[in-house]
Amino acid sequence: MSVTLTQEVIDVINGKETKKALATVDKDGRVNVAFKGSLHYEDGLLVVNELLETSQTNKNLTYSLWYDKEVAAVFWGPGATEYQVRGIPRKVLIEGPVYEKAYVAALERNPENDLAGVWYIEPTEFRDLTLPTRIAEQKAKYPILGHLDKDVNPDYYK
Repeated sequence: MSVTLTQEVIDVINGKETKKALATVDKDGRVNVAFKGSLHYEDGLLVVNELLETSQTNKNLTYSLWYDKEVAAVFWGPGATEYQVRGIPRKVLIEGPVYEKAYVAALERNPENDLAGVWYIEPTEFRDLTLPTRIAEQKAKYPILGHLDKDVNPDYYK
């Protein structure tokens, strides 16, 4: 069950200044988080170019592909905009014209680079983690949750 992302979210995901991290798990449930500058959104899928065959991310993505396990990506963009997209790896390209184009681009960035594969992740869940959005959600869902001191003396923290 794929989710559709708005153009505003896609622009943040694909932004050059956006910090991008991918969280994966191994067969024992151990979490691995890695920054992935190549992570982007294309044709309804998250795409990431994984450079190393032996990286924990590549191993975990392979495990997730084989066993239909979820991964999560976090995007921190301009103005402290923060989004999370969860998804399931659906395929990896290890040859062909798309792979070759990504491989040439990786080599142009650094001749020492390699390319293990071009991974495609189907988004299954989206969350806006931007702080004002989360505060509003929390207040709406849990109206009595908060600090009593703010209610008793609201001017104290101003």
